[in-house]
Amino acid sequence: MKGPVQPRLEWWGMTCGGMTAAYLLLIVAMLVATATYSSPQDLWAALMKPEIRYAIWLSLATCTATAVLALLLAVPVGYLLSRARFHGKAWLDAALDIPIVLPPMVVGLCLLILFQTPIGRAVEHVVPFTYTVAGVVLAQFVIGASFAVRTMRGTFDNLSSRPEEVAMTLGCSRAQAFGLVTLPAARRGMFAAASIAWARSLGEFGPVLVFAGATRMKTEVLPTTVWLELSVGNLEAAIAVSLLMVLLAMVILAAVRLAGEHI
Repeated sequence: MKGPVQPRLEWWGMTCGGMTAAYLLLIVAMLVATATYSSPQDLWAALMKPEIRYAIWLSLATCTATAVLALLLAVPVGYLLSRARFHGKAWLDAALDIPIVLPPMVVGLCLLILFQTPIGRAVEHVVPFTYTVAGVVLAQFVIGASFAVRTMRGTFDNLSSRPEEVAMTLGCSRAQAFGLVTLPAARRGMFAAASIAWARSLGEFGPVLVFAGATRMKTEVLPTTVWLELSVGNLEAAIAVSLLMVLLAMVILAAVRLAGEHI
C-alpha cells in the first residue's frame, strides 16, 4: 500500500505547487507591467496634481475614520456572535454578511434610497450624508464593518472563555472580565480587524460613487480618481494612483503580518 501512495502524493504536491506558482506569477506580472508602463517622473507629476493630492488626503482620513468606527462595532458584535447562545443566531450571522455578498453598486443604491425615505431625510437635516464626505465614510463603513466583524468573531472563537470565567468567579462582572481579561488578549485580532476595514475602505468604489459621488475637491477618493482619470484618457494619472493604492495595501498587509508576530 505504501508504494503506490507516495507517487500520488508527489504528483499532487507538484500540481498544487504549479498552480500556486502560476497564480503568483500572474499577480507579479500585473504589478510589474503596471509599474513599468510610465516613467517615475510622469507618475510623480501626476500625483502632485491638486485634485489627486486632495483625493489622497481624503482617502487617508475617511479610511482611518471608517476603521475606527468598524472596530468599535466589530468588538461587541464579534463577542456576541462568539460567546452568546440565542435563537436566531444563525440568521443574525448570515444577515451580517449581506454587505459582503451584495454587489457594491447595490450597496450604494440602497444607501441612496434609504436617505430618500422620511427617516433618512430627518437624519440628513442633522448630518448631511448624501454626496458629502460623511457619505464617503458611511459607504465605506457599511462594507468594511462586515469584514471587521468576521475578523473579531474569529478572534473571540479562538480565545478560551476560561480566563474570563475565572475572573468572574473572583468577583468581576462580565463587563469587567471582558475589559480586563478578554479584550487585552484580543489585541492582535483588533489590529487585524481595523487594518482589514481600512484596506477594504481604501479600495471601495461602487458604494462611494453612487452614494457620495465623485466631485473633485469634495468627495473624490482614490478609487474614484482612477475612474475619473481613465474617463478622460489620462492613463498616467490612473496608473500613478493605482500604484499608490497597491503600495498602501501592501503596507497594511505587512503591518498585519508583523503585528501578528509581535503584539
